[in-house]
Amino acid sequence: MRKIPCLIFSISILSFSIAFGQTKKTVPATAKAFPAEVARPKLVVGLVVDQMRWDYLYRYYNRYTNGGFKRLVNEGFSVENTFIPYTPTYTACGHTCIYTGSVPAVHGIIGNDWYDPETKRTVYCTEDSTVTTVGSTPSSEGNMSPKNMLTTTITDELRLATNFKGKVIGISLKDRGSILPAGHAANAAYWYQGSTGNWITSTYYMKEVPTWIADYNKLKLANKFYAKNWETLYPINTYVNSTADAKEYEGKNNIFPHQLTQNIDKNFDAIRSTPYGNTITLDLAKLAILSEDLGQDNITDFLAVSCSSTDYVGHAYGPNSIEAEDTYLRLDKDIEEFFNYLDKKVGKGNYTVFLTADHGAAHVPGFMKENKMPSGVVSDRDIANKLNAYLNDKFKVNNVVLSSMNNQIIFDHDKTAKGNVSFDVIKAASVEFLKTLDGFQNAVDISKISQSTLQEIQKKMITNGYNARRSGDIYYVLEPNWFNGGSTGTTHGSWNPYDSHIPLVFMGWGIKPGATNKTHYMTDIAPTLAALLHIQMPNGTVGEPITEITNK
Repeated sequence: MRKIPCLIFSISILSFSIAFGQTKKTVPATAKAFPAEVARPKLVVGLVVDQMRWDYLYRYYNRYTNGGFKRLVNEGFSVENTFIPYTPTYTACGHTCIYTGSVPAVHGIIGNDWYDPETKRTVYCTEDSTVTTVGSTPSSEGNMSPKNMLTTTITDELRLATNFKGKVIGISLKDRGSILPAGHAANAAYWYQGSTGNWITSTYYMKEVPTWIADYNKLKLANKFYAKNWETLYPINTYVNSTADAKEYEGKNNIFPHQLTQNIDKNFDAIRSTPYGNTITLDLAKLAILSEDLGQDNITDFLAVSCSSTDYVGHAYGPNSIEAEDTYLRLDKDIEEFFNYLDKKVGKGNYTVFLTADHGAAHVPGFMKENKMPSGVVSDRDIANKLNAYLNDKFKVNNVVLSSMNNQIIFDHDKTAKGNVSFDVIKAASVEFLKTLDGFQNAVDISKISQSTLQEIQKKMITNGYNARRSGDIYYVLEPNWFNGGSTGTTHGSWNPYDSHIPLVFMGWGIKPGATNKTHYMTDIAPTLAALLHIQMPNGTVGEPITEITNK
């Protein structure tokens, strides 16, 4: 029995010796060196090309320079199957989704405009009556801010993460293309005032514009481009990716060369519908980098730029026009110059850039019919009038439909509450009536969407676009390539791929070259940037990081 304690003691000594020996072996001779700080780029640049369909990356690829779109695709990482996950697909929603990582159901920007049942009027996405114009003549063009956006943006989160030391600036011809990406806490957002040709902001951001903006406004650069008129960049007979010039289903002044000299000192707004609008936008972006010292220290800055002229040109002439092709060829050169400036001023490898779009566009119905493909247009006013006439006749109610907008029917709830027929009965009858109209594929009571026969992708996109306090009561789906519009030009807003399939390419710091055909969504952009920057994602984010893009 005496041997047992001795054995236990010997085993204990042996165990202690083994453990001590192992401990000694794992102690490094010198402490491991960890990074002194979190690695981040000096500058992030977001480029949103308004109304850029995904196929434009490749449709004109052979004509692009090596330094613009080709550089993006070949030096960067292209997320080839990126889709918008909600509908309607409009400019304000798209810019907000890109930067919030969220959907209209959460961030609240459900359209460029919407009917507010609480104030009983139509609301513009960035309107703000509490602020005024800064940098020019006071006008409603300057009464803008991000107050209607309910969530933070990736730009807001960068401001928070850097204790407001990282600068954030938004620039676009459109107020909504500048304000919504820049977020609530931006240092500045600048947009174009068409009545004067000035770049303006509002008292939400500052009391007066910086000297560099004031001096830039004095140049009235629109006049410089008006003097050139709009000629094709290359001989017009080389535009083989487009239809012939001067199609009757294109917008006004549809013949090259486009005469612009008559606008000098008179119509500064006309620059929007030319490729030169993108040129002055990117020119101002370069000036912002220089004047605000963006990307000049180790605290990450963010420049959010939206090129809007592609949208104005696209609406007027359509995806198959020579105007559209020429606009993208010129934008390609402008982007090349912009990248070269970033390389020189910030340093190649010191900045991260991403390029995407807020939505795509449908083909012009006249072009589709010319080529024996189905297409058509409807009228919001006509839809509302026909539905009111039907309901008035069937239920003896007095014009209970307030509006048809954003593919939605908005009812006057005060009137429906006072009628002799329940609101559910009115909605059910309306749904069935709408299905009988030309161009209508389906309609659904949004409160009963889960019970509908819609395709799952349509249900999901409608649900993501529905905000209980801002959206309408019935959502209708049009046939492919049908939209609310006129006899010329085109628009966007539908769930279909021509509107919802967008380009997304990352390039620069932290990005490896390559591509993926895996399906991703617009909502994934902000969380991807958050992961890349090691900061919190926006507070309404529903997307996920795109892990394929990084060097890690």
